[in-house]
Amino acid sequence: MRKQLLPIMVCMGMMYLAVLGGNLHAQNLHQEDWVISVAEKVIPSVVNISSTKTVMVQQSPFFSDPFFREFFGGGIPRERVQRALGSGVIVSEDGYIVTNNHVVGGADTVEVRLSDERVFIATIVGTDPKSDVAIIKIDQKGLPVITIGDSTNLRIGSFVLAVGNPFGLGQTVTMGIISALGRSGLGITDYENFIQTDAAINPGNSGGALVNMKGELIGINTAILSRSGGNVGIGFAIPINVVTSIQKSIEKYGTVVRGWLGVSVQDITPKIAEALGLPTRVGALVSEVIKDSPAEQSGIKQGDVILAIGGSVVQNTSSLRFLISELLPGSAIDVKVFRDGKERVLRVTVGDLSQAETPLHKVYIQDNRFLAGATVAEITPGSRETFQIENAIEGLIVVEVEENSEAIRTGLKPGDVILAINNRKTRTLDELQQILGTLRGMKISLSLYRHGMVMNLTIIR
Repeated sequence: MRKQLLPIMVCMGMMYLAVLGGNLHAQNLHQEDWVISVAEKVIPSVVNISSTKTVMVQQSPFFSDPFFREFFGGGIPRERVQRALGSGVIVSEDGYIVTNNHVVGGADTVEVRLSDERVFIATIVGTDPKSDVAIIKIDQKGLPVITIGDSTNLRIGSFVLAVGNPFGLGQTVTMGIISALGRSGLGITDYENFIQTDAAINPGNSGGALVNMKGELIGINTAILSRSGGNVGIGFAIPINVVTSIQKSIEKYGTVVRGWLGVSVQDITPKIAEALGLPTRVGALVSEVIKDSPAEQSGIKQGDVILAIGGSVVQNTSSLRFLISELLPGSAIDVKVFRDGKERVLRVTVGDLSQAETPLHKVYIQDNRFLAGATVAEITPGSRETFQIENAIEGLIVVEVEENSEAIRTGLKPGDVILAINNRKTRTLDELQQILGTLRGMKISLSLYRHGMVMNLTIIR
């Protein structure tokens, strides 16, 4: 009986494998058709962007030698043209294009090449370095516009295509899945809420489109995680809802308007969760409340755990900063907090971050071997919240660092707090000016506050 059943079972198994193989082949063909269809739909809306910027550099490499610089100064500066290449996405038929700030920020000229090889000079409508978004415009009508999607409906595992137009070579299309959502704390931008994908985002694809299975724009490709500079399967895109919000703010106000709460916060650790009786580690612990801030006026207190902003769950400190930044100043919002073992809801009128972080005074440092090219200011309530600077920290915040400057070679970054120079405290701009006037020689010691840590640097040139 078993001998009779064996051929039947083998035959049935072969039939099953044949059907399964046919289904897999059909699925592969269907997937291939989808990729082709979406690519053909999206490619006309993705452009190549080439920007140029003039910077000042030293005339001779000899002046980088401390000996020559000690006796002859920094040398005669000369102009050098820097070029950047990237991609962009057409979002309106009358010429508005979304790209990355690092592609066009500070550029003297921006050239856009369409998929049909037409070339236009673009104007920069607005940029937002804090999110790495930029809006440019070309003077042309009837352009192929991409369909805008909704990044709030994204799911991990969904198929996506990354479309770019790098180096002017033509369009490139790569396929992958969404591997994570809400990525933050990467140090790429000040406000991070990235879509993570394994679709290859190679150099030159910055500013290009991340689209879903319908060909809808769900993100703007912005960065890769790589030690070599090449793709290793971890790329990041800015969610399109964030980009759209920034675009509307730039078009309406001429700049990006962000909300402000006025708190210093820290992530919830297992020990903190246990001590406070929290059921999970979700939320952000308020470590300090800035005086006269919206948070203080609404009744938020030190020790509160912020659980939600306007119905959106606060996962951690980065999540809180992002959610607050998306709110319009003057709007009233419900903030859910955990206090004394109970949840309560407080009504907060959101402040304006730009007013809170605008320094009353700032100084551009010149003619200094180590710090020239840095702009520093006294710490404001807004900068304390933006860069998570503790109230006990006293110093001067670095608000800007010029490219190819002495300050950038020293290692200064925007958001750094200069605590001391050569063991002399720099609490005010007057103290800084006095110290700079006494600096001599080829050595400097800096005490900096960065990302919650104090760093001590000694630089010799």
